[in-house]
Amino acid sequence: MISRRLVSVLGMAGLVAALASTPAGSAFAESSAPTSAPQVNPQVRVTTNLGSFVIELYADRSPITVAVFLRYVNAGQYTQTLLHRVIPGFLIQGGGFSATDEATKPAATAVPNESGNGLQNKRGMVGLARAESPHTGNCQFFVNLADNPELDPLPVRWGYAVFGHVIDGMDVVDKIGAVPTGPAGKFKQDAPLSHVVIEKVEVIAAGSVKLDAAPQQLAAPPTGAEVLAPN
Repeated sequence: MISRRLVSVLGMAGLVAALASTPAGSAFAESSAPTSAPQVNPQVRVTTNLGSFVIELYADRSPITVAVFLRYVNAGQYTQTLLHRVIPGFLIQGGGFSATDEATKPAATAVPNESGNGLQNKRGMVGLARAESPHTGNCQFFVNLADNPELDPLPVRWGYAVFGHVIDGMDVVDKIGAVPTGPAGKFKQDAPLSHVVIEKVEVIAAGSVKLDAAPQQLAAPPTGAEVLAPN
């Protein structure tokens, strides 16, 4: 049972059909990040006003999530967006709000939940944020600052899909994770008191990903929704 408080993230209308009628946790394996050849998995560099870090994307384990994420990257979705939520010892989260006016960014159709892919929410792993319903992730992502098994799937619940791993610049992630936070702007809690800005996200190793696996339609976002996640 998730015991920590609700964390607000962007919710999206138009849920995709569920992949199964039961949670994906039954397929969950006790494994850490897989070792993959560089030519298979793409890599992106996230440049922020506090430094940069590199994410390797596990297209073999989370093919749809990775394809959607790369569509956003190639469309410039993350340029001048906020890392709007920072919870020390838990995670940093962003990609859904403009750094200029804190407006919600338009996002594509929701992504099927790939949390049963054998990847765990361990320190440095990158996951897809979502609303309470399992198939509601879109453009927002998070980086785990610690091992967070409460975000992993179980046979009785869906988890939060891991689709990448910070392979360089974890010191920058930790630096972001230590900034002062509180109510700020439109955010009621856990927001950096001074904006932490994603200046750009760029592909630095293309890998082999079929982008036609990703939804392409962008739509105006609805109002925010509450998401079950530990605090």
